[in-house]
Amino acid sequence: MKRILLILSVLCLSLTSLYAKRGIPIQFGTQEKLEIVHEFPETEDYTLEGAHVDLASLHEEFSIMWILPLWVTSEPKLVLVKNKNTEEYWELDEKVMDNLLKEEELDKEELLTLGFYTRYGGKIILGLFIALGIWGLISDKKEEKEEAEISEA
Repeated sequence: MKRILLILSVLCLSLTSLYAKRGIPIQFGTQEKLEIVHEFPETEDYTLEGAHVDLASLHEEFSIMWILPLWVTSEPKLVLVKNKNTEEYWELDEKVMDNLLKEEELDKEELLTLGFYTRYGGKIILGLFIALGIWGLISDKKEEKEEAEISEA
């Protein structure tokens, strides 16, 4: 088992250095994700600092290449975000947010639910890659064993 982990580690490191030499960076790390979960009507009631705002879910995740989320590092929370601009957001007091949700008749738990891919997709894909790597190692060993038996005969 230790040998397999060592081989997979060396393989990952060699692929990383191979792509880095060719100028294709493999990015990984934590990042904040904002997703608009409810659009408010465009009225004066929903403007903040002169800009129309919508309700968004903010969470932090560890991912590879920005598209393969492996795990969520901070659970989602609700924030207000500028419409069409998901880089600037405002956090509201819990009581103010609850009043806003009550006025709009929104379910907080439903809005904070993350999708299946965000929660589990990266883990499944990474697990498949690891399983394929292990299967490849096992099939290579079987082929070597069969070749050794043939050469002995």
